[in-house]
Amino acid sequence: MKTFRRIITSVTLMLFIISFSVTFTLNFRPLYYFDIGYLNIEGLSGLEAEEIRKNYDALIDYNAITGPDTLTFPTLDMSESGRIHFEEVKRIFITLEYMMLITALISGFLIIISIKKYKDCFFLKLTAILTIVIPVILGLLISLNWSKAFVVFHHIFFNNDYWIFSPETDPVINILPDTFFLHCAAMILILVIIGSLICGMLYALQKKNPGMRP
Repeated sequence: MKTFRRIITSVTLMLFIISFSVTFTLNFRPLYYFDIGYLNIEGLSGLEAEEIRKNYDALIDYNAITGPDTLTFPTLDMSESGRIHFEEVKRIFITLEYMMLITALISGFLIIISIKKYKDCFFLKLTAILTIVIPVILGLLISLNWSKAFVVFHHIFFNNDYWIFSPETDPVINILPDTFFLHCAAMILILVIIGSLICGMLYALQKKNPGMRP
């Protein structure tokens, strides 16, 4: 029973760390605003920075749980296949957001029980180990071939090729260069690693000071 409780607590906490890292990154607009200049998105798209931000903001607002049901870009056209693709993307985003909320509640409840009732913090060590494995594997794949990893990701999560946009029918692709998604992947991995390190440090501190509660 103790082993099962530790595993469940660790897995739910790991899922929270991952879903939080992804959700935070996808909603962290300053990263994209920085990339507008860093990646010369104005030059790639032929649009002014303000217009680029407005269209990007519309996309991020749409993907939120509380976002509108229909995606409308302020100044960009969109094809039917593009609309379908973004609907699929929104379902993934919302799933991640709900996962973050649900795992936060479940892991929080299990953590309280583990610490207060059982005086057991081993789940922190297990979470640190489980969580660090994912960014290491993904980091290796990304570093070997980002373009290939990007394509494989889309094949895994989408059962069609609607994600292959034409600039003529879906000019939004001009403001979403592949390198921006690489930066998003890097930020997600960094946040996951930080979450793993925090769990590991809290466990180490607790082992040194058994009376301390994380």
